[in-house]
Amino acid sequence: MTPTTKFKAALSGLALLAAAVLPMAAAPAIAAPAAPQTMSAEVAAAIKPVPKLGFSTQTVRTLNIEFQYQQTGYWCGPAATRIALSARISPPSQQQLANELPTTTNGTDWIGQVTRVLNNHLGTGWYETKEMPNDPPTQAQRDLLWRDVVLDINNNYPIVANIVAPASNHPPGYPNYTIYHYFTVIGYDDSDQTVLIADPAGFAPTATYWLTFNQLATLIPPKGYSA
Repeated sequence: MTPTTKFKAALSGLALLAAAVLPMAAAPAIAAPAAPQTMSAEVAAAIKPVPKLGFSTQTVRTLNIEFQYQQTGYWCGPAATRIALSARISPPSQQQLANELPTTTNGTDWIGQVTRVLNNHLGTGWYETKEMPNDPPTQAQRDLLWRDVVLDINNNYPIVANIVAPASNHPPGYPNYTIYHYFTVIGYDDSDQTVLIADPAGFAPTATYWLTFNQLATLIPPKGYSA
């Protein structure tokens, strides 16, 4: 079998990979402030500053994209696809992508439609549909997702993810009910395993924000992603 472009890239990527004593107070003692509660990884990620897009260090990589919020309540698929395309080409309108996917008032049915449209516009076979039917995902599915995040971002290919976010597992700012949605992964930080999201929904206070990789992995099932 002739290795695909992505398979070759994956192979090449394997080569890189004393307390002070205080005097007694004459006045009544004042209680010390309570120690702050431990911050969850998800909260820490949500308040983590977003660097300038295109920023890179040894552990951080973010991509330059052209961001747009979705123009209708059901065009998250076209908007997320447009964001991904904008990292590599001048992207078509959300309307054109909605026609191509195709997207209806019920949304975009399947992540495979996004994969097809991405490859058609880029003239490549890079993007593949990765299903994550297990909820919670298996360790193998988690390992593949992280590999795809690093490989794709390092090669300037954003990832489009189809997510299901129940009220108990929400990205920043989401309303208190289950959200079926598409957003785009445009960066990662290997030092704390966080991923940078470009979210066309407008729920979050900012267009881009960090999520923990663990939360991303639990948001995708039982849907999938294009990578």
